[in-house]
Amino acid sequence: MKKLYQITAEGKKELEAELDQLKARRGEIAEKIAEARDYGDLSENAEYDAAREEQGLVESRVAEIEDILLNAELIKASRKSTIGIGSKVELKSGSKTVNYHVVGPVEANPIEGKISNESPIGLALMGKKEGDKATVTTPKGDINYSIVAVN
Repeated sequence: MKKLYQITAEGKKELEAELDQLKARRGEIAEKIAEARDYGDLSENAEYDAAREEQGLVESRVAEIEDILLNAELIKASRKSTIGIGSKVELKSGSKTVNYHVVGPVEANPIEGKISNESPIGLALMGKKEGDKATVTTPKGDINYSIVAVN
């Protein structure tokens, strides 16, 4: 059974842009490999090894993105009052306020405020409503959040 990847339309666009960028690098990497071959003995050629490693990394990421896009299930942000994938939430803990966008694991990037629905915070928030409380268990202890807004 194939795995379905839940992504937002925005996440799909980002993946498509990354895929285009990676495919554009293929020619550049092929040139590096050809140049490195001209240096002679491939068994002791660091430039050749580095270029081949870069090629492997790019090709594996291309294959990964193509698989994600092929098996993507688009999540539409809904204006529901309960938190689900695609929801944007504002949380308050003490005097600190944070905003998160709940996304699937493929798109998760905590630095950008995108948290996975499978993360501890995401799991604690799923199904909650504005005004509810959510407790997130972390290695440093429990953090209690009040849900200020759900968009």
